[in-house]
Amino acid sequence: MSNEKQSPEQKREKLRQQEQKRNPTGNLKDAYDRGYGGGFADLVGMFGWKTTGIVFGVIVIILLGILVFT
Repeated sequence: MSNEKQSPEQKREKLRQQEQKRNPTGNLKDAYDRGYGGGFADLVGMFGWKTTGIVFGVIVIILLGILVFT
């Protein structure tokens, strides 16, 4: 398949795969440079508001359960 017939998504994926082959530890270094994953904004962007709310709700319920039953 030639480059003219590739969609932008296919081009990006091909470039990502080539970069991963050339520099397999690149993502690890990027994550280290950024800190511990980017924080709350990246979490919400990855999951969406509903899923983030459910995850935090479950964490709060678990923590309250631990506090009550100990």
